[in-house]
Amino acid sequence: MATIRARQFHNQPAASHIHPYLVALWDQVRRDTGGALDVEVFPQNAGIPGSDPQALAMLASGELEFFTLMGGILGQVAPEAELQGVAFAFDTPAQVFAAMDGELGAFLDACTRPHGIHMLPGGCFENGFRWMFGIDRPILAPSDLHGLRMRIPSGQTFEDLFRALGATPVVVHIRGLHEALASRAVDAHENAPVVTEVNRLHEVSFHASLTDHQWSGFNLLVNLAFWNRLSDAMRDAVRRAVATQAVAQRAYADACNRDLAARFPALGMAVHRVDREPFRAALADAGFFRDWKARLGPPAWTRLVAAAGGLARY
Repeated sequence: MATIRARQFHNQPAASHIHPYLVALWDQVRRDTGGALDVEVFPQNAGIPGSDPQALAMLASGELEFFTLMGGILGQVAPEAELQGVAFAFDTPAQVFAAMDGELGAFLDACTRPHGIHMLPGGCFENGFRWMFGIDRPILAPSDLHGLRMRIPSGQTFEDLFRALGATPVVVHIRGLHEALASRAVDAHENAPVVTEVNRLHEVSFHASLTDHQWSGFNLLVNLAFWNRLSDAMRDAVRRAVATQAVAQRAYADACNRDLAARFPALGMAVHRVDREPFRAALADAGFFRDWKARLGPPAWTRLVAAAGGLARY
């Protein structure tokens, strides 16, 4: 049998919390298929100029076979995927993964399939709950965001969240974020702590506010037509490897995120614990939850509330 070769993109550096686990995943598949399925992993999306949005378009068209992506950007193709990034929906990683490994993940897969993309079951990798990082000062209350140029990744939930809190959202892809902060093209950014460390953003932002305002992860996606061309044995090998490596990666990334609150001061960053409730209240007053309930629609919102619970009052 001829070897089937494919590519896996992700947007983090090779030294990140996702890259070695994807390498291990495809090494396991290579072993289990006797080399019949050979997938090469490319960090930082192989340097393509359009970053995640371009890689997503390549995946949908079949130019790229495998890709990891958070729901906020996947929502550009399948709007329901934005539900992963609704602010203050989830409280713990365990809650997230119970939902994504279960009914909520199956629902999102059904939403992506019409767009030529299959969300692999159990293939939700950890990035973490996101904090707000300022260059010159901490963000301790919603009023601290007023007029602040906040870097966000591409995604409607991010834009709506920070506009509702009075900031000016500025889209900067992750590869350009260090320079954007260093040149003060933005005043602040928000990210999972492990992303901040691995991309050396502690060198150019000096205040970490532990807001835990959104969860984000890496959904393992495959071009649906490519997936359907694989043999049953190959698909089974991929599923087994995904189950093994996703569990290991989640534990590793979660430990890294929890550890960084203690380690950031040694890297020159002040750490500030904040009361999250005023942020939630400000979003409610601005109509953020009402608008996203309408935007996502009853099927998505009902499933999100059932999985997370934090939005039941809205």
